[in-house]
Amino acid sequence: MKLYNTLTKKVEEFIPYNKEDVKMYTCGPTVYHDAHIGNLRCYIFEDILEKTLNYLGYHVTRCMNITDVGHLSSDSDTGEDKMVKSAKEQKKSVLEIAKYYTTLFKKDLKKLNVKWPEIVSKATDNIDEYIKIIKVLMDKNLAYFSGGNVYFDTSKLDNYYVLTNHNEEDIKIGVRDTVEEDKNKKNKTDFVLWFTKSKFEDQALKWDSPWGVGYPGWHIECSGISLKYLGEYLDIHCGGIDNIFPHHTNEIAQSEGFLGHKWCKYWCHSEHLNDLMGKMSKSKGKTLTLSFLESQGIKPLVYRLFCLNSHYRKTLVYTDEAINQAKTQYEKLIRKIRSIEKDNTKIQEKECWYYQNKFKEDISNDLNTASAITVLYDVLKDDSLNNNTKLYLVSDFDKVLSLDLLKEEKIDASLEKYIDDKIALRKQAKENKDYALADSIRCELLKKGIILIDKKDKTTYEIKEK
Repeated sequence: MKLYNTLTKKVEEFIPYNKEDVKMYTCGPTVYHDAHIGNLRCYIFEDILEKTLNYLGYHVTRCMNITDVGHLSSDSDTGEDKMVKSAKEQKKSVLEIAKYYTTLFKKDLKKLNVKWPEIVSKATDNIDEYIKIIKVLMDKNLAYFSGGNVYFDTSKLDNYYVLTNHNEEDIKIGVRDTVEEDKNKKNKTDFVLWFTKSKFEDQALKWDSPWGVGYPGWHIECSGISLKYLGEYLDIHCGGIDNIFPHHTNEIAQSEGFLGHKWCKYWCHSEHLNDLMGKMSKSKGKTLTLSFLESQGIKPLVYRLFCLNSHYRKTLVYTDEAINQAKTQYEKLIRKIRSIEKDNTKIQEKECWYYQNKFKEDISNDLNTASAITVLYDVLKDDSLNNNTKLYLVSDFDKVLSLDLLKEEKIDASLEKYIDDKIALRKQAKENKDYALADSIRCELLKKGIILIDKKDKTTYEIKEK
């Protein structure tokens, strides 16, 4: 397996700390709003990575946080608490908002065939862990108390910008233009570990701590949850590129400061999904969600295929034309696969090995999903392969692609009987050479989204997406 490592700025061989046992952490959502499809692109990438590792024989333990505390726009205590704002707007408690949007998020991932991680932990369930880490950082003189808050002292680090390599004057990279200078800091790159004083008097969730009643800073959350559930040595940490600075940069600082040794070996980041106006963002006021795509007749797995057609480290531009091309591609692909019938032939082992090796070569080369999909098409076009071999390879590749390539759609029993009766009536009409009636039955079904497929010995059908 080869991965691009943001830490080293190059594609390198993946070697986990413990042979085949991989520990993987992925940044989860702040659950105050529906996830937009730009957010979901990152989770598709992480899902492909996990399934590729499993496909190659690794055992992956994956952990993800759910940010239900809410966090500010910056460590400078500026902006607004997103959880509190959403709770006010919807006249619910912060925890009700968190529970509601967590459920929606989980449903979105299921629709996209994104595997729910083995370990999912809410930020509010780990307050003691954050306090433990902060205590150690203060004991090591890596953190200080100032103006009512606890800050990490970045001046104690040899290389704070280990992920970015930019200099002190470039610290605006990755943060909002509205960030104001925090007068309580010793250094402008210091960040908050624990708030007890805030410009926001209505902060909903607060806890006792050695430094007063307050709440954790944003960055300590992921470090605490990862260390608690995955231990001192982490193999892979994933997220979107907007997490690199300051979030992941600060995670490294506080985690390695706490541990006293190197923490995570591989940092993997997915690029943005843009529309024609630029990066997709909830802050723009318009959110393009998975539910909206469905209302436009776009299946969630069409969007998954749309993402897999591009490399995760390339900016992907969403347009109506592009998503509809993916829809056409997906429908043709499913139609082609469903036209392949099982037979009595044996699976051609030599040919299987050949195509599996090609697929592995592409998918293990920094997740080259576009090339891996090309291998799938090569299988379908190869006339030297018998049907059972093709179906076996499609099933095998779909362990990673997760496009439901062989999944039969279930339909209502009454609808099934209606279609079967119409097919029988049409067959009788053709036998009676009443081709006008036969054509009218085909058109009647087509208007209902039912496509008839005539084969040598029988007629089958598929349901066209509305």
